[in-house]
Amino acid sequence: MNPMNPSAIPKGTVYLVGAGPGDPGLLTIKGKELLSQADVVIYDYLANPRFLEFARDGAELIYVGKKGGDHTMGQAEISALIVDWAWRGKTVVRLKGGDPFIFGRGGEEAQELAAAGVDFEIVPGVTSAISVPAYAGIPLTHRDYTATVAFVTGHEDPLKEQSTIAWDKLATGAGTLVFLMGVGNLPQIAERLMKHGRSPDTPVAVIRRGTTAEQATWVGNLENIGRIASESRIRPPAIIVVGDVVRLREELNWFERRPLFGRRIVVTRAREQASEFRRILEALGAETIEFPTIEVRPPESWESLDRAIRSLDEYDWLVFTSVNGVRFFLDRLKFSGKDVRDLKGVKIAVIGPKTAEVWERMGIEPDLMPDEYRAEAVVDAFKEAGIRDARILIPRAAQAREVLPDDLRKAGARVDVVHAYRTVSPDQDTGRVRELLMKGAVDMVTFTSSSTVSNFVKMFEADGSPLQEWMDRVAVACIGPITAKTAEKNGFKISLVPPEYTIESLIGEMMRFFSSHPLVGQDR
Repeated sequence: MNPMNPSAIPKGTVYLVGAGPGDPGLLTIKGKELLSQADVVIYDYLANPRFLEFARDGAELIYVGKKGGDHTMGQAEISALIVDWAWRGKTVVRLKGGDPFIFGRGGEEAQELAAAGVDFEIVPGVTSAISVPAYAGIPLTHRDYTATVAFVTGHEDPLKEQSTIAWDKLATGAGTLVFLMGVGNLPQIAERLMKHGRSPDTPVAVIRRGTTAEQATWVGNLENIGRIASESRIRPPAIIVVGDVVRLREELNWFERRPLFGRRIVVTRAREQASEFRRILEALGAETIEFPTIEVRPPESWESLDRAIRSLDEYDWLVFTSVNGVRFFLDRLKFSGKDVRDLKGVKIAVIGPKTAEVWERMGIEPDLMPDEYRAEAVVDAFKEAGIRDARILIPRAAQAREVLPDDLRKAGARVDVVHAYRTVSPDQDTGRVRELLMKGAVDMVTFTSSSTVSNFVKMFEADGSPLQEWMDRVAVACIGPITAKTAEKNGFKISLVPPEYTIESLIGEMMRFFSSHPLVGQDR
């Protein structure tokens, strides 16, 4: 059976899938593919809710996890739920943090499935036991330090009379010890290890929320780590690493040194355009919250664009103010039975390098691109080129500023504006972003157009949120002066506007900004 082919997956099969430790990049390819095909996803408390974005539209999403001891349902109920959905003939993904078989009770669930006669597969995940130390710069084995490592549950009270952990053998039996779910028992764990022969000077690291932008690491030794944890008020989830390999952290700490590490940034641009922006921010260490405030759709009617395409030979210039304008124009050109060869004799003007790149990928070099990426600069460039009596076609959004066509007409050009697409406010749940803003747990909100600002405000006004109060505690980044002006009109204090109105320039300015500003989020 090939699980990557939906038609090959038998109904009534359960997949016990490990979601990894939190970084969405550490979810396995197989796990992601199965999520996209499942009828039902039964999931625990996950370090990153983005995993659920991989589920297909219409899939049943059922939360059965626990957080801070708050159980949604017991293990027996969870197993019965999984079996019930399988018996209904559904493809079920049981999504578990980390790896299902490393302190994840996946073995118990697999036994229940086997007893019920349900087909199942195990899809291993990247366990936090190895990934979290790696993200803290701690290799669990190293030829100069140790060749042995042991994984131990820290959830068991080490002071109970009948411990299942052989502390006398464990204390000195492995060079590196990794305790999962043990931060609440840390003082007792350290005491037991020292009692059974481990040196009080043995280095210890406690890593909280590893592999995420909230990762925090504390380093001490067996003698003082309990006090450090108490004074720092370290809360679960956390991994404890005991051993000389912890000394390597100072040299190998790569993740927490990234320029945007620990920053939580809200991205408001349209989902189809946000992926590259998010990818770069996350590569620099930030946690991004995708919150699209605009959605790009076809126009209400293609009539004006189709009519213009039929008369392309009447135009001297095509002007594109966005990548979306180019994309929809070319799609409609193809629909009309034409292609770029029909643009022969028509000059192309663009705003911004990204818009130019679309044409350059087809081997077409735009004839005009102003140094400054806004409509006013295009008008100035056209004036220098001399456009009196020129016929200009502008395929653009249904709602846009009239500065460009109006000023071109004043300069003597004959301008036709046609609707190539429209932007609308998506049906977006504000719940998660509202909660983060309310707690002061957002470092920055980014806006890449005036419409992203306006829709952002409208979405929160609709639920009566005190948005202005929350945004006073948040840095605001705008891609250009027009967007910034819209944000200011809505009462936002602008933290930065890049010198060039591009995503690359925006990210560069964000790094400079955060290099001199402390974390503003309070939920750390």
